Amino acid sequence: MQKDLTELWKIDMDGQVNGAVEICCGSFNRYDKYMNFSHPLIKQSFDPKACPWAYGMNIFDLDAWSKQNCTEYPTGRDRTLWKLGTLPPGLITFYSTTKPLNKSWHVLRLGYNPSISQDHIMNAAIVHFNGNMKSWLNIGLNQFRQLWTK
Repeated sequence: MQKDLTELWKIDMDGQVNGAVEICCGSFNRYDKYMNFSHPLIKQSFDPKACPWAYGMNIFDLDAWSKQNCTEYPTGRDRTLWKLGTLPPGLITFYSTTKPLNKSWHVLRLGYNPSISQDHIMNAAIVHFNGNMKSWLNIGLNQFRQLWTK
C-alpha cells in the first residue's frame, strides 16, 4: 500500500457488489482465458470476451451482495467450469456485479512485466507483485525491488 485508501469509501458502487480494477488489454486476457467455454453452463452464462478483474484490491458493498445473492452460483461443486487458478471462482461469483475502478488504485504484474512505467507505479495506491518473478525472490525483477523493501 502506497497511499491512503480513505477515498475508496466515497466511490459510488452503482448497485454493484464488487469494485476492482479490470485486467483486460485489448483482446488479450478475457474470460475465455480463465473459463471452460466447452462446459454448457459456462457457455450459456458468460461472455468469453468479458473483461476480468484483479484480486488483490477489492471493495465490496455487502448490502448489494446480500440483495443480489451472487454467491449462489455453483463454483465449488464442479471444478470443470474453469481452468487452473484462483481467479475463476471469483469471476464466476461476481460476473456482471463488478464495478470497474480507476487503474490508479491498483497496479499489477510487478512479478512478470518489466515494462510497467515508474509513473504508473508511483501513482498507484496498491502495488501487486503477482507473477513468478516477485521482487523478494532471486529471480525477481530488480527494477521493482525497491518497492518491496520500502
